[in-house]
Amino acid sequence: MGCRLRIFLTEAEKQTLETLRRSAQVPQRTKDRAQVLLLNARGLKNEQIAQGMNWAISTVRLTIHRWQKMGLAGLWDAQGRGGKPRYTESDMIYLERCLEQEQSTYTSKQLAAKLAQERQVYLSPDRLRRVLKKREGI
Repeated sequence: MGCRLRIFLTEAEKQTLETLRRSAQVPQRTKDRAQVLLLNARGLKNEQIAQGMNWAISTVRLTIHRWQKMGLAGLWDAQGRGGKPRYTESDMIYLERCLEQEQSTYTSKQLAAKLAQERQVYLSPDRLRRVLKKREGI
């Protein structure tokens, strides 16, 4: 068994981590990482933290190592995670103009087909409906 991985936080760091942990604007994964650091600094063993958070011990250690290497920036996920949008803002503006200028009404299936045919952007009707709803104009 190796040496115990433990961090020591200043009062300012503790306060910052507590604020992050309670913030509504911070992603849940970041809040969990802040909680892990606080628990480690209070003296809990990594095995206890892993069990309480329902994480693997390696994940707890990784979080602590990221804190040691990167500081506060290590708590957030790296950019580029998740799927990239298959459409651009200009595609949505094009659809909005079509809806405003043309007299006929469209279903989401027809709009998806129009987007695919004229702009080579392939979205499912359901996805297109959610995107347009999110834009709050349609």
